[in-house]
Amino acid sequence: MYEGQWRHGKTTGRGKFSWPSGATYEGEFKAGFMDGFGTYTGASGETYWGSWSMNLKHGHGKTSYTNGDYYDGEWRSGLQDGHGRYVWRNGTEYVGQWRGGLIHGRGSLIWANGNRYDGGWDNGSPRGNGSFRWVDGSLYVGEWSKENAKIEQNGVYYPAPAVTSPTARDPQEAFAVDLQECKIPSGETISLLPSQKAINWPGIEVWRSPKVPESGATDRTRIQASVDNADHWLPPRRPNGRTHPLPWDMVDRSKVPAKGGSEVEAKLPTNPPHMGWPPPRPVKKHGETITKGHKNYELMLNLQLGIRHAVGKQSLSHMELKSSAFDPKEKVWTKFPPEGSKHTPPHQSCDFRWKDYCPLVFRTLCRLFKVDAADYMMSLCGNDALRELSSPGKSGSFFYVTNDDRYMIKTMKKSEVKVLLRMLPAYYNHVRKFENSLVTKFFGLHCVKLAGSSQKKVRFVIMENLFCSEYAIHRRFDLKGSSHGRMTSKPESQIDEYTTLKDLDLNFIFRLQRPWFQEFQRQVDRDCEFLEQERIMDYSLLVGVHFRISREMPLLEALEFFPLVFGCCRAAKIRLGANVPARAELSVRRSYSDSQLIGEATGDFYDVVLIFGIIDILQDYDISKKLEHAYKSIHFDPASISAVDPKQYSKRFRDFIYRAFTEDA
Repeated sequence: MYEGQWRHGKTTGRGKFSWPSGATYEGEFKAGFMDGFGTYTGASGETYWGSWSMNLKHGHGKTSYTNGDYYDGEWRSGLQDGHGRYVWRNGTEYVGQWRGGLIHGRGSLIWANGNRYDGGWDNGSPRGNGSFRWVDGSLYVGEWSKENAKIEQNGVYYPAPAVTSPTARDPQEAFAVDLQECKIPSGETISLLPSQKAINWPGIEVWRSPKVPESGATDRTRIQASVDNADHWLPPRRPNGRTHPLPWDMVDRSKVPAKGGSEVEAKLPTNPPHMGWPPPRPVKKHGETITKGHKNYELMLNLQLGIRHAVGKQSLSHMELKSSAFDPKEKVWTKFPPEGSKHTPPHQSCDFRWKDYCPLVFRTLCRLFKVDAADYMMSLCGNDALRELSSPGKSGSFFYVTNDDRYMIKTMKKSEVKVLLRMLPAYYNHVRKFENSLVTKFFGLHCVKLAGSSQKKVRFVIMENLFCSEYAIHRRFDLKGSSHGRMTSKPESQIDEYTTLKDLDLNFIFRLQRPWFQEFQRQVDRDCEFLEQERIMDYSLLVGVHFRISREMPLLEALEFFPLVFGCCRAAKIRLGANVPARAELSVRRSYSDSQLIGEATGDFYDVVLIFGIIDILQDYDISKKLEHAYKSIHFDPASISAVDPKQYSKRFRDFIYRAFTEDA
C-alpha cells in the first residue's frame, strides 16, 4: 500500500509504502523510486535511516541489524562504500574505509578485548602496511598479505615495557580467532520495489468479456469509464500547450477511453493467456549459429579447445603480478594434434597450435572483474555453439558471441594486438583503481595458428558483451562526437533493434538523476584521460536503450514488451553503465552541422533503462591515422572527421557526450 504524494501518475514527494510482510518505507520518492531521505523498517526488525537513490541505499545512512550489529557511514548502490563505523554486538568496532560492502582501504579494527589493528585492508583482510597492538601495549609493525586464504605478515615485534617475558608474539593467532567473528550480514532483501508495482487508476473498472467459442475467440481485457470520467483520460496540458504523455506503464492498455466516452481499441492476438496480457515476442538471437559445415566450424572448435585448456590449468594463486607478467614476450605455445598429446585431448578438428598472451595478467583481470572460471569455460566451451554476427566490423574483424550472450570474441589485426599488449600495464592499473570504469572489459588474448602450408594465424580477444542484460535493447547508438559519415545508411523501414545508429541518428537527450550523472561525468573524465595518455583515439560510447513503454512503437508492440519491464527485470542489478534508469527527451535536429549534433529538446519524455560503455579502445594515433587526417582535412571540415589527435579527440568526445547526457532537473 502507498499513501503520499504523486506527480504525473508516479509516486513523487513524501510518502509511505507498506509491504504485506509488515516492512515499511517512509520518506521521499521520485518517479516511483525510493529516492532522497527515508527510513526503511524490515519485517525482521532491521532498520535503515538515511539517503536513497533509485531504490538503493546511497549516501550517508545508519543501519541497525536484527542480530544487534550497527553501521553508521557512507553507502553506494546498496552497499557500504566510503568512510563508515561498524559496531558488532560483542563490542568489536571498525572505523575506516569500505568498498562494495567489505572493509577495504585504511582503517582501525578494535576488538572487544582491547586488541587493535591499524592499517590497510583489502576485501575484508589486512593488507599492506599496518600495526597490531595488544591490550598490554605490545606492538607488531609490519606488512600484511593474504595467500591461499591465510593471513601472513612480515615485520618486527616490540614488547611492552611491563611485559616480563620478551618472547615474540605472533598476531596471526589473534586474527585467526577474532577476525572470524567479524562477519558483515547481507541485510534484508526487498522482494518487490515500489517502482515495480503496476496499478490501475482509481474510478476505472477492469472487467473481462464473457468467454466465446474457441474458433476465432479472443479474451479481451477492457477498461471502461463513464462519459463523466472521460476527461480524466486527457493528458494535462503544460503552459506551452503541449500535453504530457499518458502514463502507459501504469495502466491496462487494451482499450483506452477517448474524449466523449468513445474507446480506442487495440487489436489483441488470438488466444491470449488468462492474465490478460499477450505473451512477449520470442527473442530472436542475433547472428548465425556455427554448426558443422559452416566455413568457420573448425576455427570455433579450435577456439573452444584452446580456451578449455587455458582455463583448466589456471592456478589459485593470488600473488601480486610482477612486471615480467606484462612482457609482450610472455606467451605460451601449445600444440594440439588431432590424436592428442600428453597435455591436450584428442579432437576432430585440424592440427593447430595455440598461444596465450600474458596469461597471468588476464587470469588476474578475470578475478578482478569477478568472473568465475567454471562459468567462463561453460559459456565459451559448453555444448552450445558460438554465433557469428552477420557482418564484419569496419576494421574487417569478425565477431562471435556465446550462446548465453555473456561474452564476445573479436578477431584482431596484429597491430591491435600490439596496442593491447603495450597498454596492458596501464589498463590493468586503471580498471583496478576504478571499478566502475566504462572501458571494455578484456578477459583473454589468444592466437590460433593452423598447421600445414597455409600457416594461417587468427588472433582474437575475449571481452564482455555490453548488451548482455535482463532488459531488451530497443535502440542502440554508437557515439563519437564527429559528424562526417556518422549516419546509418539503412532506410528507416529497415532499422530494427540490431541496427547500430550513429551520432547524426541520435534523436534523444538522456537525462540522468544527479548522483548518476555526477558519477557518469567523473568516470568518463577518468577513462578519457587514461585513453588520451595511451594515445588512443577513434573510440566511442556504445549506448543501448530499453524503452519501458515507447510511444514510437505501435500499441500492440508496447503491450508485448510490458512483461519484460515488470517480469524478468525485477532482479536486474544497477551500476554505472548497466541498467541505469533515466528519462529520454525527444529531440529534433534542424540541420546536420557540427553545431547541431544534438537536436533541440521537444519536452516529450520517455522512461528508459540505459546500458552503456566505451568500446573500440585499441586504435592508436599511428601513421595511417595521421595520413587519414591529412587527406580528409583537405576534402572535409577537419573538426568533423573522426581521425584526429588523441587530445583533440578526447575533448570533442566529452563535449558531445555531456550534451547527449545531462542531469535531470
